[in-house]
Amino acid sequence: MALQSKLFYIRTSFVLVRLSRKFLTKPVANQLSSSLQRVCISRPFFTSRVIMAAPGNRMCWDFTATDIAKRADQLIMKTKAVYDGVGDLKAENVTYKNVIQSLADNDCDYAVERNMLDFCQHVFPNKEMREASVEADKKLSEFDVETSMRQDVFKSLLAFQECNKGDLKPEAKRYLERQIKLGKRNGLHLSKDIQDKIKDIKKRMSDLCIDYNKNLNEENTILEFTEEELAGVAEDFVKNLEKTEAGKCKVTLKYPHYFPCMKKARNPETRKRLETAFNSRCLKENTAILEELVELRQKKADLLGFPTHSAFVLDMRMAKKPEAVKPFLADLAVKLKPLKEKEIKLFLEYKEEECKKYGYKFDGKINMWDMRYYMNMTEEKVYAVDHDKLKDYFPMDVVTKGLLEIYQELLSLKFEEIPGTKVWTEDVKLYSVKDSASGDLLGYFYLDLFPREGKYGHAAVFGLQPGCVKIADGSRQLAVAAMVANFTKPLPDKPSLLTFDEVETYFHEFGHVMHQLCAKAEFTMFSGTSVERDFVEAPSQMLENWCWDKEPLNRMSAHYKDKKSIPSDMLDSLVKSRKANAGVFNLRQILLGTFDQRIHTCAKADTAKVLSDLSKEILGIPATPDTNMSAAFGHLAGGYDAQYYGYLWSEVFSMDMFYSRFKKEGIMNPKVGQDYRKWILQPGGSIDAADMLKNFLGREPNEEAFLISKGLNTQEK
Repeated sequence: MALQSKLFYIRTSFVLVRLSRKFLTKPVANQLSSSLQRVCISRPFFTSRVIMAAPGNRMCWDFTATDIAKRADQLIMKTKAVYDGVGDLKAENVTYKNVIQSLADNDCDYAVERNMLDFCQHVFPNKEMREASVEADKKLSEFDVETSMRQDVFKSLLAFQECNKGDLKPEAKRYLERQIKLGKRNGLHLSKDIQDKIKDIKKRMSDLCIDYNKNLNEENTILEFTEEELAGVAEDFVKNLEKTEAGKCKVTLKYPHYFPCMKKARNPETRKRLETAFNSRCLKENTAILEELVELRQKKADLLGFPTHSAFVLDMRMAKKPEAVKPFLADLAVKLKPLKEKEIKLFLEYKEEECKKYGYKFDGKINMWDMRYYMNMTEEKVYAVDHDKLKDYFPMDVVTKGLLEIYQELLSLKFEEIPGTKVWTEDVKLYSVKDSASGDLLGYFYLDLFPREGKYGHAAVFGLQPGCVKIADGSRQLAVAAMVANFTKPLPDKPSLLTFDEVETYFHEFGHVMHQLCAKAEFTMFSGTSVERDFVEAPSQMLENWCWDKEPLNRMSAHYKDKKSIPSDMLDSLVKSRKANAGVFNLRQILLGTFDQRIHTCAKADTAKVLSDLSKEILGIPATPDTNMSAAFGHLAGGYDAQYYGYLWSEVFSMDMFYSRFKKEGIMNPKVGQDYRKWILQPGGSIDAADMLKNFLGREPNEEAFLISKGLNTQEK
């Protein structure tokens, strides 16, 4: 899930033992099934293709819609039996094996099957399969709530903690303490009456979040424009748009259509129509859902003794409390406003000039539908960056090849595509990941990069199979992740040519893939990206810096026609443009983070009004009347509620890591890459993020590099 093309989606956790909705699960039928990669699509597979094995990949996709429902029921029965066994224990009989081992090994199996069944709703071409996945998700989410409220299991955990003082390994001790803390956050130490109220609230919230995201995934608005109304947009883009019988161009609200038009369509009425429609997606149904979620979240916080939902959430994050987040955002906004004022002044000069040139009425202000257009114009005029020409140097195959080579070299890994494996749709690719020194297999990743109807609409990494240890036999389960994106599709006469924003998104999201694959935590609960939510973006944000350095850029670019490198003057202009529009861009992030905090520190909210008021206050640009961007703000129903500030918060750490180690010691320095893999990626969530940072930096982190990156400090490091 994501905004500003920096997207990372993790579904809300509602379970005591469940990692996250992204880390779904599947029990192994037998050793053979766990060593085969299979796939579920809505039509027969091409039987002429050779099906290659992917040992250790437990994902399988060759089930039907009916199978999804059956497997969900089977998973519930199997998991309930485990919990019944733990819950039935008498205090004097609890042991590591019958409590910790039983729960942790179940976490591992549950995650695989759960993730697999849930993932279908986000990527399958067949609507029947997506709907079956949504229904299974609702049933399993209700079961998750029931599981998280098992007081008998909670008592067994407390009993085990009481009789095992100091006898556990650090990660096992962390697991036990986390389970008990989560139990208390579910009210298991409170009266039965309060527990029942919390359970009802959690079930309702779970259903609402699923419906909110389903509405977004299925959104399929199409606007029609004449070619004249799309003046300024690249000719090849317009030429390849689907046409109506009357010859009008069909424009969807998916990213590969929306952003090119908003950046280049010179007609303000065209941009206004698009922006109004874009920020009205799912307006009626999702506004109601979000506002009910706000009320339910506050009611749950009240029952648990927290002053606000934000306070409840941040109790488990690096920030710890809302009182730390509010000044962080407010102080940064004050520092950025002079930059923003300068940028808006320039936008207005450009707008007045354009209105005179083309005969449009000049209204003397920058509207929401003007923002991206004049941001793009600034990059073109001030920094001489022509994004239409630039994308010719970023064909998908060249970018992918270069990106994979850079990550392999930097992190001492080896990737290998596994051709012929069954996947959910034919353009998905599967790769294995090995340690380059030892040859050890770490896991697999899928790449699903192009848009299609009904698919998850942003860019995200889904953890499918957590890398963890099965305590019963000590074997390590391989990690499996999927990167899902909606990049520019190939055209009849051109390959897929990525915008630079898409290149940066690709690099960012693939950083999350590496976090999933390189983590070596023992417990599912701490696998992959299971770190504090306000740190989870830092590893990927840090790796975005490679998109702004000439050496990596040259390695992942070449003109799609003649394979020539990006001209040096174009490359210089691109690199210099990094701080372009820093005020407007970052104040918009502050606006969204502040909005998220504002609605989650009150009992109820008129989300459209709150967003409109804050937009005027922080950005100085009013929200378009009768829109409500928060109805399509997937983060708020996808696990980032009261946590959107984390994008900027974690950027403090990402910039400190980059400037202090990679920029000083070499951007492709394998020693620094190994340290990064060891201290930042490898622990997963088995230790606190603050300790990871101290281990990698050799000191406490600071914000100096972050301020430099925002253009707020003229003294370069």
